[in-house]
Amino acid sequence: MAETIVKHPLEPLSKEEIQAAVSIVKVQKQLGAYDRFVSIELKEPKKEKVQSFDGTQSIPREAFIILLNNRAGACYEAVVSLNEGKVTSWELIPGVQPMIMLDEHIECEKIVQESPEFHEALKRLGIEDPGLVMVDLWSAGNFGTEEDSTVRLARPLCFLRSDAKDNGYARPLPLVPIVDLNKMEILRVEEYQYTRIPAEASNYTPDRVGPLRTGIKPVEITQPEGPSFTVNGHEVEWQNWSFRIGFNPREGLTIHNVSYEDQGRKRPVIYRGALSEMVVPYGDPGAIQNRKNAFDSGEYGIGQLANSLELGCDCVGYIKYFDAPMTNSKGELVTIKNAICMHEEDFGILWKHTDWRTNDVEVRRSRRLVVSSISTVANYEYGFFWYFYQDGNIQFEVKLTGILSTAGLHPGETSKYGTMVGPDLYAPNHQHFFNVRMDMQIDGNENSVYEVNVLAEELGGDNPRENAFYAKSTLLETELQARRKLKLETARYWKIVNDNVKNSLGQSVGYKLVTGENCFPFASEQSSLLKRAGFIKQHLWVTPYNEKEMYASGNYPNQNIGGEGLEAWTAQDRPVSNTDIVVWYTMGHTHVPRPEDWPVMPAAYIGFMLKPVSFFDRSPAINLPPSPKKNYCSSSVKANGCQS
Repeated sequence: MAETIVKHPLEPLSKEEIQAAVSIVKVQKQLGAYDRFVSIELKEPKKEKVQSFDGTQSIPREAFIILLNNRAGACYEAVVSLNEGKVTSWELIPGVQPMIMLDEHIECEKIVQESPEFHEALKRLGIEDPGLVMVDLWSAGNFGTEEDSTVRLARPLCFLRSDAKDNGYARPLPLVPIVDLNKMEILRVEEYQYTRIPAEASNYTPDRVGPLRTGIKPVEITQPEGPSFTVNGHEVEWQNWSFRIGFNPREGLTIHNVSYEDQGRKRPVIYRGALSEMVVPYGDPGAIQNRKNAFDSGEYGIGQLANSLELGCDCVGYIKYFDAPMTNSKGELVTIKNAICMHEEDFGILWKHTDWRTNDVEVRRSRRLVVSSISTVANYEYGFFWYFYQDGNIQFEVKLTGILSTAGLHPGETSKYGTMVGPDLYAPNHQHFFNVRMDMQIDGNENSVYEVNVLAEELGGDNPRENAFYAKSTLLETELQARRKLKLETARYWKIVNDNVKNSLGQSVGYKLVTGENCFPFASEQSSLLKRAGFIKQHLWVTPYNEKEMYASGNYPNQNIGGEGLEAWTAQDRPVSNTDIVVWYTMGHTHVPRPEDWPVMPAAYIGFMLKPVSFFDRSPAINLPPSPKKNYCSSSVKANGCQS
């Protein structure tokens, strides 16, 4: 008799489950040509069920589906029971626009290129071949007009290629077609004035950049005995860490059930971590630029825009890839092959000490496990990386690269709202804000957050040399108290602790959030941006766990007027002390472009780290073995000074 495989409740939907869910909802809800599948993903079971799962009994599998009826402009949410083979929930969500589907990007470009009205506008610019025009679908936002609220709008930006492989972003056009995505028709073409279109080519492919530099010798990364991690489905174990990998069309890469094995105990740290939302506001008041506030997760779907990663380019070394099955808007199965990459990296020195009296040296090299995914959102690329370290650290990092969003100018004109990157061509100033949602679980569900500020001791007898300082911890007891900003003057950080569990020194176990680069928004409180992306007003938010509170700007930010998400939830001022909490961290990158960012931008890095603080009794990396000593010099290079 065949053994029944019990699937973990957080295992992502398989291809077969996705196809079954689509078939069930199509038949039972009699869907037609106007019904489009926005997204489909695992409906994660309730947390208590997942935490009680012991691998012996299956938990019912469900799919969560968002659909859009183009004819009625109606959005629906459906839940499909895969065990029962039926739709168990079907709900109309009034007054919202779901995220833009990948198919809509393709269809939008096609109808713009074929539009007679657009052809006439091109002719006025001296352009005869509309097939060379790139049409980047930009969300329209919501600036208070009736059109913003009632029509499924797109406001594409247009660029001109000289041929099919040319970098069209070097030639922005002063044309903005306004498109009704439900009807897939052009409402109008807005025309603006450049005296001339920027003409200088700015390509980046090796066949077009001229002579390539030489002298780069190969660096080989090999693991002849294989990797140090093990994988079972989407469950990973590595160097005392264990966690699960997830993926969905909106958030992209997610991590679950993160725990660290310490002295024979599996100690939980994070129940679920993922990018919650991101927004890219531009700081240019010009007519073409001033509506650019892209919510790349909630409006476009970071997951559905993920790349298929390739060995030796996106990831190096011994690689484990994970595919990401989903659907297109017709409900047809689409698989992003190699959407997630996992590998190990050498990360330099972890710890070292030389005893100068005995000349004994002890050094340990750091190795980290990397789990990553990269998405292309029109001109920009975003790489999302989770790192796990041997000393108990966890890091989240975003790598920003790709091509600047550009605009044209009259000859001789400049703009204080951007940087010239070519003749008649500038790149507007902008910011990138990311919010990461972390459902914390430090040694259990009952956690608290303390703010730590480092303060100078008052002058007086207790501070005779006037040099003393100390760290002051303050418990954040409610949601309003936990709306917090960074403060460089006090080296402010936050620690998430479990006051019910102590280490051997009697200290509450915890992790601290170590911040990296960050910034504040420049838009006013009354701007559309701050109304819709209220999460960027604070760097830290803390909420009590609620499975319905997943996205920092609410479930449907596309064309939303604003006021939803973290600002609305935390206004309730619920208790967040010694309870099941979610920590939300917002980080921002202010990008004043450089000529060196053109024609393709070297990666900028932004992120944060979770570091154990009293979680262990001492360094968990003390038991790492020394690295084997090897002779890395070949006979051909020893003469140049290489030492064994």
